[in-house]
Formats: sequence, structure tokens, C-alpha cells
Amino acid sequence: MPPDMKAMLLAAGLGTRMRPLTDRLPKPLLEVAGRSLIDRALDWFSVSGVNEVVVNSHYKAELLEAHLAARHVPHIQVVREDILLETGGGIKNALSLLGSAPFFSANSDTICIDGNTPALHRLLAAWDEKNMDALLLVHPVEKAIGYEGMGDFFVGAEGMLRRRGGELAAPFVFTGVQLLHPRFFTGSPEGAFSMNVLYDRGISSDGILARTRALIHDGNWLHVGDPQGLARAEHWLATQT
Repeated sequence: MPPDMKAMLLAAGLGTRMRPLTDRLPKPLLEVAGRSLIDRALDWFSVSGVNEVVVNSHYKAELLEAHLAARHVPHIQVVREDILLETGGGIKNALSLLGSAPFFSANSDTICIDGNTPALHRLLAAWDEKNMDALLLVHPVEKAIGYEGMGDFFVGAEGMLRRRGGELAAPFVFTGVQLLHPRFFTGSPEGAFSMNVLYDRGISSDGILARTRALIHDGNWLHVGDPQGLARAEHWLATQT
């Protein structure tokens, strides 16, 4: 891992689906098996060799920021969003802190557990500067823990991605973990917007995404989006110890 590698951790959401647990705490501070979601994510970055992480905040920002201030590793910079900017707008708003090289991004409401090789290392090894602006870590739906959706993507040769579109289901779900180049945001909207706007730029008639590729995760992935997902994650983690 390059010593100056940086990452963005998205932690500004309202946690609506996690109510009533988020009535008193922002979702990233909720604990799963005795450790908060945000600490699990930051620990994962740190163990993988990422020393600089930018975290966005919005809902109950004071509580989240106070918690982060007590951490020393990795080095954390917080960007508070007075207006919620969604995934794309949130990352774009922090680009000045993320530098000019590719950087990682992850959601704070998932738990990514590495396989034999750390997933972030695998993303770096698979990065193709000439043909990629975004490399998404995807996970097999049938192996996802706490996820009950119908999947997001089909993955073809060389990691080519195709949207589920009108089909009933797709075999892979996006984990929220990705490697992005800052140029991906050139010409992007101002204010709040979803990363899906950027993934879908230049999408072909058959649903293939241009310059956005996929790497299939070979570890475990836990989606902690609601109280039921949190309970499933706690149960699964308890069985692994």
C-alpha cells in the first residue's frame, strides 16, 4: 500500500431505516458485537495500510466528530455537510482533501471482511489507469449477510459491469467499497447527487457501464442497513469467534 494512500468514509446519512436506534445516535456510532460501525471501518482501513481518511458528517455531527477526535490512527479529517450531499456530492465536496491520485471510498454501514488477501490490496492490484475511472468491489448476493435485495450488477469479462436493469435479479451487489480517480468527477453535478449518476455516464444500450469496472470480493460482507441487518451481523460475528 502506498504510504500516502487516502480514503473517504461516507458517514453523513440520516439513518432513517435504522430507527428507532438512530433517534439518539448517528448510525455510524451504533455498535455491532461491541464495536461501532465507524470504528470497524476505520480499523479496516488502518490494517490495510491506509493512513489518511476523510469522513463526512451531517446527522448528529457533534456526536460523531467527538468520537472521531478520540482516535489517533488513522489520521482523520472531518468534512461537515450542512446540507446532505448524498454519495456523489459528499465525495466531490471532499476532493480537495483526497489529492490527485486514486483513492478508496467506503460506506460506514457495511462490514467488509477480507479474504486471503486484503480487499483494498486486491483493488489496487486490479486498477487499470488507462481503462478505469472507478473500480467497484462487488459481492455475490447469495453470500451477502443482512442483504435482502435483488442485486445490482452482472459482471462480465475483465470486470465489465452491466446493470440489472429490468431483469428480476442480478448475481452481484455493490459493497460500497471502491477505488476512484478524481477525474471521475469532472463535469459532475453541483450540490447533492448520487454516485450512480457518474457510474451511468456513457452507459451503453445494453447496460454496460463505461470506465467503471468490478472486482469480485472473496471474503465476507455484512450489510447493516436496518435493525434486522444489525441483528444478523451480530449473530454472524458471534459464530466466527
